[in-house]
Order: sequence, then structure tokens, then C-alpha cells
Amino acid sequence: MGNYEIPLTPEGQRFSITLGGTEYQLRVQWRNAVDAGWTLDIADAGGNAIVSGIPLVTGCNLLDPYPHLGFSGVLWVQTTADPDAAPDFGNLGSASHLYWWTE
Repeated sequence: MGNYEIPLTPEGQRFSITLGGTEYQLRVQWRNAVDAGWTLDIADAGGNAIVSGIPLVTGCNLLDPYPHLGFSGVLWVQTTADPDAAPDFGNLGSASHLYWWTE
């Protein structure tokens, strides 16, 4: 079983990361609209989109809707002071965290 925090900062970013033995490219973006927030795009190592626009919300496995894509772990968001509070514009990576978990 493994638990890993994916390091983020409160800005749009794109980076490569290996999760569960597979290399991915992640892109995190702030969507500035009513009821919007941070979103996550996942691509393969070559930059080919796997899934796009996943809202970074708390209380669920962000990959649950995509069992057919074969991810080997769970992604979830948790905020330090209030585990159910969604990340806001300024606290991503400091008070609000993205985790990868495998059995």
C-alpha cells in the first residue's frame, strides 16, 4: 500500500510524473467561473489525452468515473483544516493537497 502527495502550487502547471509505475503528464488549471475551480487533465507520456477537465473536488476518488482507463490507483483531494473544503485559488499545494494511493 502506498500514499503519495503530488506536489502542486497555486498556479497553472504541467509536469510529468510516474504513478503506479506508469508515466503520465498532468496539467492543473484554474477555471475562473461561477462554481468552477481547479481542474486536472491526464495524458500519457507522449502527451496524448487520457481524460481532461476532472474537477479537483473532495470526498471522492477522482478516477472513479474512469474504471475502463485502467488506472492502478486512486486520486483524491483533501484540505488540511477542513477535509471537505474544495481547494481555492490560493491554497492548492499548501492547505489543499492532491494524493495518489495504491494498495
